[in-house]
Amino acid sequence: MNLANILTILRIFLVPIFVISIGYNKPLLALIIFTIAGLTDALDGFIARKFNQETILGKILDPIADKSLLVSSFIFIYNSELDIKFPYWFVVIVISRDIFILLGSSVIYLLKGSLKVEPTIFGKATTFFQILSIIIVLTANIIFVPNLLIDFVIYITTMFTIISALTYLNNGLKQL
Repeated sequence: MNLANILTILRIFLVPIFVISIGYNKPLLALIIFTIAGLTDALDGFIARKFNQETILGKILDPIADKSLLVSSFIFIYNSELDIKFPYWFVVIVISRDIFILLGSSVIYLLKGSLKVEPTIFGKATTFFQILSIIIVLTANIIFVPNLLIDFVIYITTMFTIISALTYLNNGLKQL
């Protein structure tokens, strides 16, 4: 077990702690845990590439850790007692995109026997803005953040989420 994989596993273990902090209405603790989890995400990839620690296990666990953290963040913040939350429609769009990509990937794999998934600039932008939206909403539950900024980030995140879904759809159709 290398350091990159240990950091990824740590991120997976941080997810329930994050969820519990949201459940107990502790946005500062949730923000700290989310930030630590985000740092482990950046570090595990850097370490894996820099020190030649890329493994099959890491390639499987990393997206599981990422999606577990992001999806649970959206669901549990929406369903929380926090004062500032995500709108329902936003959570549906974000999670539907991930389900759409997962189902589409599964269909391609079943039909073709292989699947080529390449990260896109829109996918990376979507992840960035999804993370930013979580940070903004958690921060807004700790200190004042203008509603205009919160709404702006949510709308930009929505735009990138939809564009990336369409991009992955296009890439998937090319594989059929």
